[in-house]
Amino acid sequence: MTEKETSNLNIAGERIIPTPRQLKQLLPLPTEVESLVLKTRDELRAILAGKDQRVLLVVGPCSIHDPISAIEYANCLAALAHKVSDQFVLVMRTYFEKPRTSTGWKGFINDPHLNDSFQVEEGLKAARELLIEIGKRGVPVGTEALDPVVPQYLDDLISWYAIGARTTESQTHREMASGLSAPVGFKNGTDGSIEVAINALKSVSTAHHFLGINQDGQCAVMQTSGNSHAHIVLRGGGGQTNYDSVHVNRCDKLIRDAHISAKIVIDCSHGNSMKDYSLQPIVFHDCINQIVDGNRSIVGLMLESHLHEGSQSIPRDIKQLTYGISVTDACINWQTTEEIILKAAEQLAVPS
Repeated sequence: MTEKETSNLNIAGERIIPTPRQLKQLLPLPTEVESLVLKTRDELRAILAGKDQRVLLVVGPCSIHDPISAIEYANCLAALAHKVSDQFVLVMRTYFEKPRTSTGWKGFINDPHLNDSFQVEEGLKAARELLIEIGKRGVPVGTEALDPVVPQYLDDLISWYAIGARTTESQTHREMASGLSAPVGFKNGTDGSIEVAINALKSVSTAHHFLGINQDGQCAVMQTSGNSHAHIVLRGGGGQTNYDSVHVNRCDKLIRDAHISAKIVIDCSHGNSMKDYSLQPIVFHDCINQIVDGNRSIVGLMLESHLHEGSQSIPRDIKQLTYGISVTDACINWQTTEEIILKAAEQLAVPS
């Protein structure tokens, strides 16, 4: 049999896209954004090492689908960040890739027009443009590393990464994370399992070799030195929450028993809010109270927040989308976001 008869039988087509180097030459990293990224990464490393007592707060839309509303949100976040800079390091959630249990919109990079046209090259370009614009406003960004190729296009702009609950157990993602340039948080499993994330922390801190692409788009064996600034993200799961002091203390003990040094970030959404966005402030306040009461394991929190509350389905006519509302998980609105963060900053400012 010929190669034609045995290979790529289910591949319907392919498109060559620009290499990471070509995209970065088209949209170079501005000096002021580079300084922001380096500064923020250093701050987060200090927080994870216990040398900076401020709290990391990753806050923003569940996913990016509209650059205009994302810029408006970044402007709001920039103003708030100045007010709470003594208590928080604010990082804007800029998720461009969405893992799917079965089917659905896979995110802005995969389908930037939200119409199943899958113009990935346009999505990569638009994502890089947006991250640069957000950075110019003095707002650092965090994202989920899902596709192993994408970080080569955006890594120089990212201050914090997450590995999602569906991929924490994936060897591919653990290897990739070991080479990421920023601190990375591994979420517990979708069933609530903390052990899979702890195993990931062990793996990511060591050197790996894996297949990837380099800046020129060539297939290469990537050799990493390990990421020493990995941590766990508690997000609930299996129908249970895990943000309370009992679960946090159990997680802390499991980390110590594993003989690794890692801190805890708590996701106030997903399983911890029982998928009810309106419960996020309750989770957030509980975690802040734990910190105020002396907990030193919790070093960060995550909130899903947009300009307006709730969520919406993607309509066939994209013009029917309501501005500033999430098209994936439901979010709290900006007013609520600002109120709970300002209140938390006041609590954290009181000497313990």
